[in-house]
Amino acid sequence: MSPPLQLRFLLSAADLHQLPETQAEVAVVGRSNVGKSSLVNALGHQRALARVSKTPGRTRLLNCFAVEGGGTIVDCPGYGYASASANLRQSWQKMAEQYLLEREELARVLVLVDGEIGPTRLDLQMLEWLRANERPLAVAATKNDKVRSSHRVKRKRELAAGCGLPGSEITWVSSAKGTGIDRLRALLLTWLQPPDR
Repeated sequence: MSPPLQLRFLLSAADLHQLPETQAEVAVVGRSNVGKSSLVNALGHQRALARVSKTPGRTRLLNCFAVEGGGTIVDCPGYGYASASANLRQSWQKMAEQYLLEREELARVLVLVDGEIGPTRLDLQMLEWLRANERPLAVAATKNDKVRSSHRVKRKRELAAGCGLPGSEITWVSSAKGTGIDRLRALLLTWLQPPDR
């Protein structure tokens, strides 16, 4: 088992220009309630590093975490359902889109897809948008523990096909059980290397 990432909360930004300079950054995006904050906590092996809520849409700002050794991780507002007005949801979407398009230090966009239900229409729209805008992306399937073991092989094949990726490029994780967290930590450390290394 690899050691946890040494993560430290830096700030919550309402605008990409409020974010600190960094050698490289990974953005975590996904549908509301896909488990973004839980995954950040699992990566850092800390229960309360990122705020977890059973109410979708609690992440409303760009929450930035420093990684010891260099680089940052940003937990973005979830897309889809959120207990907020349409105007507020639109403002979050505009903020997130500007960040994903204009953040120069962005090394990878990690798209979280619910492994139990597979990619939704909103997930597919996000993947298509990132590809159209030539943003470097990776996909992690969350809630591996919720998929019955007898269905996992088929579900993994279907989810990869739905995302338009080879199965080997999907990282399956469970924040609750720790499944796949080591592999994802290793990938994150690779993505966060300075560009000139």
